Amino acid sequence: MKALWLHLVDLAWLAPLLPLLVSAYAGIALLAGRRRDDACEGPLAGLMVWGMGAASALLAALLAGALRWGWPETVPGPLWLAAGDWSVRLSFLLDALSLPVALLVAVSGGLVARFSQHYLHRESGYHRFFMLLGVFLGGMQLLVLAGNALLTFVGWELCGIASFLLIGYAWQRPVATGHALFAFVTNRIGDTALLFGLGLAVAWVGSVAWADLLAPGQLSRVDARILALGFVLAALVKSAQLPFTPWLARAIEGPTPSSAIFYGAILVHAGVFLLLRLFPLLVQVPDLLLALVMVGALTAAYAWLVGLVQTDIKSSLIFATVFQVGLMVLSIGLGWTTLATVHLCLHAAWRLGHFLRSPSWLQVVSSRPAAPPAWLARQQWLYTAALQRGWLDRLAEILLLLPTLGFAQDIRRLESRFIDRMIGEVGQGKAIAPGRPLVTADGVPGRTLAALSALCQRLEDRLLLRGRGGLAEQALRQLGAYLRTLEGLLEQPRYLMMAVMATFVVIL
Repeated sequence: MKALWLHLVDLAWLAPLLPLLVSAYAGIALLAGRRRDDACEGPLAGLMVWGMGAASALLAALLAGALRWGWPETVPGPLWLAAGDWSVRLSFLLDALSLPVALLVAVSGGLVARFSQHYLHRESGYHRFFMLLGVFLGGMQLLVLAGNALLTFVGWELCGIASFLLIGYAWQRPVATGHALFAFVTNRIGDTALLFGLGLAVAWVGSVAWADLLAPGQLSRVDARILALGFVLAALVKSAQLPFTPWLARAIEGPTPSSAIFYGAILVHAGVFLLLRLFPLLVQVPDLLLALVMVGALTAAYAWLVGLVQTDIKSSLIFATVFQVGLMVLSIGLGWTTLATVHLCLHAAWRLGHFLRSPSWLQVVSSRPAAPPAWLARQQWLYTAALQRGWLDRLAEILLLLPTLGFAQDIRRLESRFIDRMIGEVGQGKAIAPGRPLVTADGVPGRTLAALSALCQRLEDRLLLRGRGGLAEQALRQLGAYLRTLEGLLEQPRYLMMAVMATFVVIL
C-alpha cells in the first residue's frame, strides 16, 4: 500500500492538469462552433464533474496516506526555467496545509460544475463559463500545491484572469464590464506586490522555492521585512482586506456559481492561504504580524457594520465572508495558524452552500430582511457611513478606476488622432484621385503605395501605352531598323571577306 501511495505522490501534477484539460476541451468546442448545441452541455459539465472527482479521489488518497505514513513535503519535478546558476523546477509541496486546501478546491469545483450544468442551461456563454471555471480550478490547484513562489504566481494569475472574465460574463452590460475593470485594476496592485517579492527572493535568496524562502536565517530582519511585505500586500488585496475591500462587493456581478466558488469559498481565501504559507517568514518580522492583527480586526469590524444595512442576499453574504476572512487574518497575526487553517476550510465549505442557495433564498425564508438595529439607526452619521460602505468605493474609484479610465481615453485619442492617421484604418480609405474612385488609400503607408502605384502607371502610359505603342516601342522599332541595316551590309561579299580576314589577323 505504501508503494502505491508513493506512486500516487508522483502523480500530484494531475490535480491541476485535469481541470485545465477540460478547459481546453471547452475552448476547442467554442472554436468549433458547438456552443449553441444543447447536446454538448451535458458532456462538457460531465467532463468537469468527473475530472474534479478524479482529482478529489487522488488528493483524498494522498491526504489519507500522508496521515498514516507522513507528509511527503516537496515533490521535485522537471526543470522549468534556468539562467546561469539560477533554476526553477515544476515542484509540488504536499504538506499539512496544501493537501487539505487542495482537496477542498477539487470537491468545491465538482459541486459547482454539477450545479452549473442546470443553472446555466442554454446560456449563451455556457461553454465560456466552463472554460474559465477550468482555468480557475487549475490555477487554484497550482497556487495551493506549488513548491515554489514562481509556480504560485502562475496559479495566482490564472485565477485572476478567470475572475476578471467571469465578473464581466454578461459583457453586453456596462455595469458588468465596469465592475470587472474595477476588480482588475485593484488586483493588479497585489500582483505587482507579488512580483516585487519574487524579484527580491531571486536577488537576495537566489531561489524561489518555498523551502529556501522560509528557512530561518536566510535574511536579515530588514531584508525579511521588505521581502515579506510584498507577499503580505498581495495577500491582503486578494482576500479583500482594508483598504482593498470594495472590489469584492463588485465581483459578485458574475453568475451565481462563479460568485460561490470565487468569492464565497475559494478565491477570497487565497490571500489567507498565502499568509499561512509565509508564516515561517512572518515570525521573523513581529511588526508585520502586529499589522496583520490590526488589519484583520479593522476589516472584521468594517464588514460587520456594513453587513448590518445590506438588503440583498449576495451583498449580505459577501460582507459576512469578509468578516470571517478578517478573523482569519487576525488569527494568523496572533500566531494561531492551525485555527486559521481549520477556519478557512470550514468557512469555505459553509459559504459555498450559502451562495449556491442564494437564488432560491426568498423561497427558503418567509420573512423580510431584518431591519438595522435600533442603536445603529439612532446614530445617523454611523448609519450613513454603513450605507455608503465607508465611502471606500468612491475613494477607490477616484484613486484607481478614474485614472485608469483617463489613461485609456488618452491612449484612444492618441490612436484615433495620430496612429490611425499614420498607419491607416481598415475601411477608412479615400480615393487617391477624382478620376480613379475605386483606388483608395489611408495612412502614410497606404498613401505611399498609392503614390508609387500612380508613378508606375504614368511610366507605363508614357513608355508603352501612349499612341501606337509608346516611346519604348518606338525606340525598339528604330533599333531594329538599325540592326537590319547592319545585317544587310554584312551579307554583302566584300564586307564578309573583310570580316574573315580580320578574324585570321586576330588569330595569327
